[in-house]
Amino acid sequence: PTLRASPVETTTQKLVTPSHELLGFEETAVKRAHRPIYLDMQATTPTDPRVLDAMMPYLTQQYGNPHSRTHAYGWEAEKAVEQARAYVAELIGADPKEIIFTSGATESNNMSVKGVARFYKSSKNHVITTQIEHKCVLDSCRVLAEENFDVTYLPVQKSGIINLKQLEETIRPETSIVSIMTVNNEIGVIQPIEEIGQICRSKKVFFHTDAAQAVGKIPIDVNKMKVDLMSISGHKIYGPKGIGALYVRRKPRVRLEALQSGGGQERGLRSGTVPTPLVVGFGEACRIAKEEMEYDSERIKRLSKRLVEGITSKVQNVVRNGDVNLTYPGCVNLSFAYIEGESLLMALKDVALSSGSACTSASLEPSYVLKALGAEEDMAHSSIRFGIGRFTTEEEIDLVVNRVVQHVDKLREMSPLWEMVQEGIDLKSIQWSQH
Repeated sequence: PTLRASPVETTTQKLVTPSHELLGFEETAVKRAHRPIYLDMQATTPTDPRVLDAMMPYLTQQYGNPHSRTHAYGWEAEKAVEQARAYVAELIGADPKEIIFTSGATESNNMSVKGVARFYKSSKNHVITTQIEHKCVLDSCRVLAEENFDVTYLPVQKSGIINLKQLEETIRPETSIVSIMTVNNEIGVIQPIEEIGQICRSKKVFFHTDAAQAVGKIPIDVNKMKVDLMSISGHKIYGPKGIGALYVRRKPRVRLEALQSGGGQERGLRSGTVPTPLVVGFGEACRIAKEEMEYDSERIKRLSKRLVEGITSKVQNVVRNGDVNLTYPGCVNLSFAYIEGESLLMALKDVALSSGSACTSASLEPSYVLKALGAEEDMAHSSIRFGIGRFTTEEEIDLVVNRVVQHVDKLREMSPLWEMVQEGIDLKSIQWSQH
């Protein structure tokens, strides 16, 4: 007899949408509304879905401590960490043994500047940096100054680039470290790292660079550039937040005093359990960045050109801050004369951007980076930073261009200064009376 499957009884089931109380959260009007276009890639980047896929097993089944040497859980975690270390090293042309995992570029910058200065303080007490470094480097230098170190803050030229001759003249026999960032986080200018490395090496001074905005975006080779220490951040290259690395050269060997005491992980320089899922994600982000750098770079260059030309062809009195030819195209910093940058940001509610003073957004002081470039106070106040990345689309750029043009025109119509300029009055010739 042939076997037949017995008929299955079916009942129509009514699907009930779970309430917010049931889900444990309340949906707000903002959540329901349309999400703004994201153009703030210098602040952070979205996690690449491929990065998340690589991390998932280490958040679920493979949850071992990479420092546990007695069982399979620890071995598989350690293997994953070492593979990630190799990916990070490959991206910058280093040896995996020279990569130290940290919580991000801020920690890496602190470790480099304070660590080297303190280690060599008995013979060398001079540190050199620039006026346009990230806050964490400037603050580390301020802490060192309080510890009786001598700190020189090099000015930059109008282009945002340092003067190499001035750097060479500033180095003294008691200089231990020079810290200069590769790509600036506000204006995107790229410093001549190779030339700086050459100068530092010839003077036997250690060279540290904060490359959080550069790694994975522009080609980097620590040996060619003669860099001794380099700070890298995971969330600036489509990796997870809370993870970064510090490259520490082994030949000639760089010695630094650890900031953190503990179990001696990461060559004793950074104690604490290495967070395997984050490290795996960071490693995968570096692997993808190396593979797709050329493609990403061409695409971002095209979108950047579209954005700048779109705005400047329709709006007059727009200044691009920093040297146009020596700038990473994904970071576009524009000043719109006769309007407040903050007012424009508020008007552009459907675009996520930051003003030039994003680094110190709690204060309404104009950006210290733009002031270092010699920008007039009013122009420094009217700057907006556009950050373009891997997932930005042409449609988004066109929409942003239209919105910017529309709101700049509207804000200028309301500005008495703009009216005076239209009438041909030179604002610099006016004596403003103070009440």
